[in-house]
Amino acid sequence: MIELLEIFQSPWAMRALIASSLVGLMCGALGAFIVLRNMSLIGDALAHAILPGIVVAFILFGHHSLAFFIGAVIAGLLTAVAITWIQNKVRTKNDAAIGIVFTTMFALGVIGISRLSKNENVHLDLKGFLFGTVLGVSDTDLYLTTVITVVVLAAIAIFFRQLFITTFQPIVAAVMGIRVKMTHYLLMLLLSFAVVASLRTVGVILVVAMLITPAATALLLSSRLRYVIILSALIGLLASVSGLVLSIIWEITPGPAMAVTVTSFYLLAVFFAPSKGLLFKYINQRAQQRKINVEDLLKQSFHLHTHKKLDLPNLQSKLGWSRQKILNYSRVLKKKGMAMISGGVPVLTEKGIESANQLIRAHRLWESYLVNDLGLSEEQIHDDAERYEHLLTEDLLKEVDAHLGFPATDPHGAPIPEDLGKLKRTLDQINNNSEVHVSPRQMNTFITNKLWQLGLIPGEKIKVLRINDTDMELESSGGDILKIPLTLARQIYIHAHHESELSG
Repeated sequence: MIELLEIFQSPWAMRALIASSLVGLMCGALGAFIVLRNMSLIGDALAHAILPGIVVAFILFGHHSLAFFIGAVIAGLLTAVAITWIQNKVRTKNDAAIGIVFTTMFALGVIGISRLSKNENVHLDLKGFLFGTVLGVSDTDLYLTTVITVVVLAAIAIFFRQLFITTFQPIVAAVMGIRVKMTHYLLMLLLSFAVVASLRTVGVILVVAMLITPAATALLLSSRLRYVIILSALIGLLASVSGLVLSIIWEITPGPAMAVTVTSFYLLAVFFAPSKGLLFKYINQRAQQRKINVEDLLKQSFHLHTHKKLDLPNLQSKLGWSRQKILNYSRVLKKKGMAMISGGVPVLTEKGIESANQLIRAHRLWESYLVNDLGLSEEQIHDDAERYEHLLTEDLLKEVDAHLGFPATDPHGAPIPEDLGKLKRTLDQINNNSEVHVSPRQMNTFITNKLWQLGLIPGEKIKVLRINDTDMELESSGGDILKIPLTLARQIYIHAHHESELSG
């Protein structure tokens, strides 16, 4: 550790540290847009395609950092224009167009460097451009990298709105008057800047790792663009510095060390990211499967109890579980207050019966939806309903129930249990200007017939316009105004989904 601190007191090591940090920050921030726009391959293409520009700059101006920068940027922009032109004007696949242009440019650059290297008075190191030479960064290189980093980060901040909307909604951006193509070319220009700035640090071969991997890692940790950009920049910074330190300790090439380090961060996020990581998904899947098993046991116990067949052999036959598995999940039901255990099987409490009814309600409502709205046959719906009964939220079930007109039975003719969470009241308890549904289940056939005479269909939405001590005025879904005695309203069941619809 002491030796490492002594090394970083050297000017060359400090220059390498600062250059690596700047490249990590810049590539990380810019990479978020590259990944989200599916431009990863273009980033790789530009990284390889700048070599001819470097060769031409060397021929014209010699070994000069600013000349290399200008030549590389021009080559990068020419590559971007050529790729875009082929994609838009020639019937060639997008990835094929990228491959054709960047391999050709890279090949020309390699040929140029090979030709120049034959001259004894010329030394243009191809290996240095391919894999980086961050430990040999000069003051001029450092100044240039600093300026490029500031320009790129400032451009992202200034044009964030344009970059944001053209990334996710290019058509909307065009309608708003934002120049989508100009924004695309701006991003290409910034990408060229970033590639050139990364040449001495990681080289053209590995620059794509610093552009893509930090952003891909950040996208596993967050879904908000601002946070993704910040996280990506910080991950790029940390990977660059860590890779540089490891390369010094292990005496390996810094560029590949940085690429491997940032990939290690990505793998950590793949496994341990809070919401998208494999470990989190595994835990969620286990919890969901446990929930499904508990609910399956609950439902089957209710069905068998209803038919007076609740015993261990019947439960094992229905569920296909071992005796021990049934006992384990029976204990879970007992812990939740839904059952008592008797003879190795769960005997449902009132709370358990209510929960079982809700599961059955979800199953039968979903079956009704599949038949009525999707046109499936009764033979096709059971397995699908078995899966979705565990996943349907109560809010979604209420929407399905209302959409179907609060059906009393499923397609098989089995009764659909009442929604215990729904407020079932009589019509006289509703506030003025509240909208409610007439319940399909009335207290007797007299009330049902009376509703038909009034033109109110079971499940129909009605609006209470006025209520007084003797009568009520209603508006049907068809716009008809009805006046009914309050004595009748006290006998008409309705469905109200919110407490605010009920009078005090």
